[in-house]
Amino acid sequence: MTTTLHGACCALGGGGILIRGEAGSGKSSLALLLAAGADGAFVADDRVICVVRDGRLVARPHSELAGRVEVRGQGILPVSDLGLAIRTETELHLVVDLVASSPRLPEPPEPADLLGVVLPRLVLDAQVRAAGLAALLVRAALRKHRP
Repeated sequence: MTTTLHGACCALGGGGILIRGEAGSGKSSLALLLAAGADGAFVADDRVICVVRDGRLVARPHSELAGRVEVRGQGILPVSDLGLAIRTETELHLVVDLVASSPRLPEPPEPADLLGVVLPRLVLDAQVRAAGLAALLVRAALRKHRP
């Protein structure tokens, strides 16, 4: 099974992260920020191809967009020009949904079900992202849910 999702994808320490959200919510920016870490790598922007392989969900870039990222106000840039590592695919370990707002003390989010593969899910609202906490919370969620 294969599907194409609108989002961005990166890897941290071997764990893939799918970032979803509305246009302009910061998907590409968060993926770039995470990929810029010493253990990070950029995988895909805009169109993420997901395929089930041996019961696991693997993400890769769409062939037309591989190695490129759209940066608002800068255009479509080669990821290599930004000095980031690039991976051609990654096994997804976490789904991050970027939303405009969420309750102050929310219940834990339901997991994401993609092509029958259930993955832990993190929801980040605009205030958390504006405070610069997104990368910290993604890393914490990835550690917590490491297979």
